[in-house]
Amino acid sequence: MASGFGSVRAGLLFVFRRVVGIYFRDIEIAGDVPRRETGGRVFAANHVNALVDPILVLTQAPCPISPVAKSTLWKIPGLSWLLDAADAVPIIRKRDDPTKTAKDNDAIFERVGAHLANRGNILIFPEGTSHNEPHLLALKSGAGRMLARAREDGGTGLTFQAVALEFDAREVFRSRTLVLFGPVRSVDDVSAAAPDAALAQAITERIREDLEELLVEGSTWEERILLVRVASMFANGNPAVPKPPARTTLAQMNELGRRIEEARRALLASAPAVLLDLENRVASYWAALEDTGASDELVVRFARRSGSAAAGDEVGIEPAVSIDAAARGALRLLTLPLAMIGMVLYWAPYQLPRAITRRLHGDADVTSTYKLGIGLLVHPLWAAIAITVAFVTLERSVAALATAVVLTSPFAALPWLDRWDRLASRVTLLAPPEDRQARLAALAADRAELMKDLEIARIRAFGA
Repeated sequence: MASGFGSVRAGLLFVFRRVVGIYFRDIEIAGDVPRRETGGRVFAANHVNALVDPILVLTQAPCPISPVAKSTLWKIPGLSWLLDAADAVPIIRKRDDPTKTAKDNDAIFERVGAHLANRGNILIFPEGTSHNEPHLLALKSGAGRMLARAREDGGTGLTFQAVALEFDAREVFRSRTLVLFGPVRSVDDVSAAAPDAALAQAITERIREDLEELLVEGSTWEERILLVRVASMFANGNPAVPKPPARTTLAQMNELGRRIEEARRALLASAPAVLLDLENRVASYWAALEDTGASDELVVRFARRSGSAAAGDEVGIEPAVSIDAAARGALRLLTLPLAMIGMVLYWAPYQLPRAITRRLHGDADVTSTYKLGIGLLVHPLWAAIAITVAFVTLERSVAALATAVVLTSPFAALPWLDRWDRLASRVTLLAPPEDRQARLAALAADRAELMKDLEIARIRAFGA
C-alpha cells in the first residue's frame, strides 16, 4: 500500500500531533503501547468521535498505521488528498452505495491482506460508524476477515489489538482523553482454537471482549453517567484523610469505572434492591451538587478543611508545593498579561466554531470534528488577518512585535483556560456565603454516609 506520500505523511502527523496537543488539555497513553517496529497488526478501536478518533490513534501510536475510512469521505474537497497522504483505505458501505457487490469487498480485503502480510498496520473501527451510545455497537467482521485474508496470503506473525478511546468531555475544547491499548492477540493463537472457516468471527469476538474489558459501559446514558460519577467520588478520596490524593489520571478513572461496573453487575444479580437504593442516592447527591453550584471535588475539599479546623489546624493551609510546581506557577504569572491579550484577541474565533456547530445541529459524536475542522480554518485565518492589519497600520518594528504577540498569546492563554474552573472553585471555597457554607456542610455529611454505604456494597459485591 505504498502511497508515494511518505514525507508528506510524516509532515501531516507532525502537524496533527501539535493540533491534538492544543485541542486536548491532556492526552494519556496507557496499556500495552505498541513499539515503533510493530508490523502486521490490526488496531481495532471504539468509535464515538468521528474524525477525531483516527487522528488520536494515528498521532499517538509509535508505529505507522494506515486507517480504514468510509469511501464517502473521499468526496469531501481537500479531505481526499489528506486521506491519500495518510495512506487510508476506502471502505464502501452498503448504505452508501446500494450497488456494492461482493467483488468490491474482495478487492479491499485483498489490498489490506497484502499490506498486513508485508508487515504494514491497519486501524479499523469495527462498529462501522461513529455513534453517541454509552456502549459498544455490534461489531462488523471486517477486521477478522482482513486478518484471515492476510494469513491466506502467507502473512506470518499477524496480531491484532483493541484500542479504547475515552473522553472526559469529548465536545469541550481543552478536555482530556485517554488512548488505552489492550493486550496484543496472536492470529495463530486464535486459529489454533478455531477452524479456518470461523477464524474471522473468532477474531471479531475476541476484539469485542477486549473492548468491553477496556471501556466503561452502560446500557443507558443514565447508567453510564452514574458509573462515572461514583468513580469520581472514589477518585476524589476520603475527607477524613488530611492530605488530598494526587490528581487522578483518566487511566485511573477508567480502571475505577470498570471495577465499579463489575460491582454493579454483581449487585444487580445478588441485591437489586440495594443497588437501586444506592443509585437513587447517588443521583440525589449529584442533583443537590448542581442546585448548589458545587462539585464533588469542592465538597471533599470543604469537608477536609472543616475537619482540619475542628482538629485545631488552620483552614486554608495547603500541602507544601514542589519546586517544579512553584516554577510553573511563577512562569504562568509572568505570562498572565500575554495570556489576557490572547483571550481578548482570540475571543471571536474561539466562539465562532461553537456558534457554527450549534447551527449545524450535528450529532453529538461529530461535534468535536466540526469544532476541530472549523477551528483549524478560523484561527490561522484570524491570525493572518491580524498580522496583515498590523503591517498595514503600524510601523514595521511595531508590527513585528505585534506579530509575535498574535502568534504567542493564544498559547500563553491555554494554561489559564485549563485552570479556570479549579481557580473559581478555590475562590468560592475561601469565602462562601453563610447559607452556601451550610449547604456544603450538609452535602459533605450526605457524601460521607453515601461513601460508607458504597464501600459496604463494594465489599459485598466482591466478597472482600
